[in-house]
Amino acid sequence: MKKINLIPVILLLLISCGKSDSVEGIIESGDLSEIRAKKADLSARQSELSSQITKLDAAIEKLAGNNEFTLVSTRKVSDSLFKHYVELPGDVETRQNIIIYPEFSGILENITVEEGDRVQKGQILARIDEGGLSSQLAQMEAQASLAKTTFERQQRLWNQNIGSEIQYLEAKTNYEALQNSVQQMRSQLAKTVVRAPFSGVIDEIFSEQGEVVNPGQSRLFRLINLSDMYITAAVPESYLGTIKKGTEVMVDIAATGTSFTSTVRQVGNFVNPDNRTFEIQIAVPPSQEQVKPNLIANVRINDYTSENAIIIPENLIQKNSAGENVAFVVQKETDSTGVAQKRVLKTGMAYDNAVEVLSGLQVGDLLITSGARSIQEGEEVEIANRKALN
Repeated sequence: MKKINLIPVILLLLISCGKSDSVEGIIESGDLSEIRAKKADLSARQSELSSQITKLDAAIEKLAGNNEFTLVSTRKVSDSLFKHYVELPGDVETRQNIIIYPEFSGILENITVEEGDRVQKGQILARIDEGGLSSQLAQMEAQASLAKTTFERQQRLWNQNIGSEIQYLEAKTNYEALQNSVQQMRSQLAKTVVRAPFSGVIDEIFSEQGEVVNPGQSRLFRLINLSDMYITAAVPESYLGTIKKGTEVMVDIAATGTSFTSTVRQVGNFVNPDNRTFEIQIAVPPSQEQVKPNLIANVRINDYTSENAIIIPENLIQKNSAGENVAFVVQKETDSTGVAQKRVLKTGMAYDNAVEVLSGLQVGDLLITSGARSIQEGEEVEIANRKALN
């Protein structure tokens, strides 16, 4: 409560009352000694009044203090699910992201796909000029057919004990050799046709039709399968006991504004000696079409969960002189008033400005949320939000 300063008012009344009779009359008389005497009298009276007013202020302060309460806001303590996450950077990857090279040297005769096309495994992507291999294959197949006929006749004669063994073996060897040659030629001819090794999307075409290509040198296509992408992250070795296959993960990708929930699908068994981390893989759901390989992701891995935890905002916890964590609650005396009580807290993990309280608070306690830093143990308080608590 504000103190009422009565001194200026009283002085004004004194001066007003004696203006015509005392002060002005003495001044008009011009008697210096009387003027000085009047001033001394008024000064003495002012000092006495100031002393009395000070006593009155003290009494007012004492009486008003007995009837006023510090205004605070509270909330009821309840239990809820608490999850702690460790945040790490990650990279989007896919094993099915390859550059396709030719297996045969020659002129790129025909490209049958365009960038962005979805292709199936085994689908023809391009053809390379065979350089007459099909004619050679036809000739070899004809020779193999003749060798087969010769061998079969020689085999029948040999089974009838007609002819020599060497003739039979020569016919057999010649037939088998020509068979192998045909198979090799067919394999070589198959290399002139470029096929998709797996289903995916043609992301980029590097070579143009009519260009001469060579194995291991000329890039033809980039083929990507986005249906089996994952995120890799390097986790400190201290989390080996808490992060397992199936652990919940929250993923945020800033570049695309994508957020989704996933799980750890693989935990590495190798700890990198250079940075003391192990690698995990996080599955990317097929529905996340905006996610692309090599994007940077922020992953939040759930390393701790408490089912029925007491959680309070971090800014409500204070430190006392002994270095203990404390918070204030209200022990209600009436519907709207109570007494502040200090509680020493044992805290657990903290995440996102929330702290788990292991001991010191119970479900149903009235935790002071506003005004706690200006009160003391045992101080009477008034609950500002009492209606909201009922």
